[in-house]
Amino acid sequence: MEYVSYEEFKKMDIRVGTVRVVEPVPESDKLLRCEIDFGDKNEEGFSMTRQIVSGIREYYPEYEQLVGKQLLYIVNLEPRTIRGVESNGMLMAVGEGAPTFLVPEQQVVSGARVR
Repeated sequence: MEYVSYEEFKKMDIRVGTVRVVEPVPESDKLLRCEIDFGDKNEEGFSMTRQIVSGIREYYPEYEQLVGKQLLYIVNLEPRTIRGVESNGMLMAVGEGAPTFLVPEQQVVSGARVR
């Protein structure tokens, strides 16, 4: 196991996001493009979402059921383009095979920080 310092760990920004849109990434059996609400607003006060690509499609054939769920994401990763789609964060899950999502025990405000 490789250790990270507490200072390195503190740099991670982990937040609760609410899934607003989920759709398959074209020409991929594994990827879903999600629009996630982290509570951010634009200059006009309208809610903004962040696009995040996740390799979970094979485990969630009825992916539409993810809409409205609150899940944990790392939001301060550098953007990465996956199959031509920019991803701005990473969904957190555990387990081998089908992932188990990390979820808040009760509904919280979108964008709430993990601490």
